[in-house]
Amino acid sequence: MRLGVGRQGENLYPAFPYPSYTRLADDDLRALWAWLRAQPPVRQENRPHRLAWFAGFRPFLGVWKLLFFRPGPFRPDPARPASWNRGAYLAEAAAHCGECHTPRSITGAPKASMRYAGATRGPEGSVVPNITPDPRTGIGRWSRSDLAGYLGTGLAPDGDLAGGLMAVEIDDGLKYLNPDDRAAIAEYVLSLPPIEHAVKKPKKKQRGEFE
Repeated sequence: MRLGVGRQGENLYPAFPYPSYTRLADDDLRALWAWLRAQPPVRQENRPHRLAWFAGFRPFLGVWKLLFFRPGPFRPDPARPASWNRGAYLAEAAAHCGECHTPRSITGAPKASMRYAGATRGPEGSVVPNITPDPRTGIGRWSRSDLAGYLGTGLAPDGDLAGGLMAVEIDDGLKYLNPDDRAAIAEYVLSLPPIEHAVKKPKKKQRGEFE
């Protein structure tokens, strides 16, 4: 969770979002472990990785981590209010919103200049929308209450409903947050720099591409 290292000392692929989980607080990690240990065991073989040919050599992950992984706890911004910092912690660490909503380069690293601007090839090949406060291509016309309500119900201001992986994220996780935490996430996300990026479904998925 903190360093992206497996039980046998092997480097983990960042499809497991340890670049975000590294920011989790000790108490939250302990609580997460306690909850996982309380779940009933299920006997099921893990599925093999499906990777581009150049990504299948695990030792390369050490190089990837040197280039793109920065471990360490979440650091609050003293110039921001407590609610903003709470939202930043939840969005960047616990909910790891940027892992899906930020496009990636051919190396699999998130594009820093496009944080939260959406991706044409997200998890499981899904199209992930732009959630920066750009008024034309993002959610710049949403209010904080609009976004906080969406995180709890999946209902957008225009009456549309969350679908796909976002619906799962809301139904299995975000709706259980208390209202103040959802409001804090909304405050943080709507404070991000607006990026104009119209996300469209790609014509054809190319093997080895991440965006």
